[in-house]
Amino acid sequence: MENIIEVQHLSKSFGSNEILKDINFSVNKGEVVCIIGASGSGKSTLLRCINLLEKPTGGKVLYKGRNILDDKHDVYAYRTKLGMVFQQFNLFNNHDVLGNCMIGQLKVLKRSKAEAEETAMKYLKVVGMDQYINAKPRQLSGGQKQRVAIARALSMEPDVMLFDEPTSALDPEMVGEVLAVMKELAESGLTMLVVTHEMGFASEVADRVVFMDKGIIEEEGPPEKIFLNPENERTREFLRRVLKQE
Repeated sequence: MENIIEVQHLSKSFGSNEILKDINFSVNKGEVVCIIGASGSGKSTLLRCINLLEKPTGGKVLYKGRNILDDKHDVYAYRTKLGMVFQQFNLFNNHDVLGNCMIGQLKVLKRSKAEAEETAMKYLKVVGMDQYINAKPRQLSGGQKQRVAIARALSMEPDVMLFDEPTSALDPEMVGEVLAVMKELAESGLTMLVVTHEMGFASEVADRVVFMDKGIIEEEGPPEKIFLNPENERTREFLRRVLKQE
């Protein structure tokens, strides 16, 4: 199996507050890995350290075997290999849907306008938003905005898609449409690393589930092991609490 991202002994502190402690895990090509855990357990910080929106305090982040924290590494080139979907969509309000999906391709990948448009349309079709190319973000529902954000990330044709709780800012009735798109992407063989509190999605779609608690990985394994037969008392306690609420 080809290892795309590997994290070794990763730590992250903000002042004296240690958020991540000695994290070790990897994501293989074509794999869907879901990270679960309570708020404040370090899940989003881990994602932000992987794409260098936060600089790790210690450890290594390997991309295809090379440590991207080396001074020699081109951070911007590396970031183009990772598609990032945030909780809050982060769309450009002054651009329409098509423009949102073209701008990164034009500015960062230096694609021609025709190629950028063709690629954007391809992925807007994938997420079911190709009818809305002239709409501005303010005219869209939360679920539609998030689907455009996914298409925008896909238009850069990254090696890995990172999702940071992509449904947490959505109204309940819009969650399903975004999860359906993500499920389709997972089935297409896309490599995905997903921080989520949607346990049904994680149990159905993930190849591997990682449970984080207080900045460390407490347990990881296939979904059936984590959800049906967790070894760790903290994992059991977390799942009892979360599944009771659903």
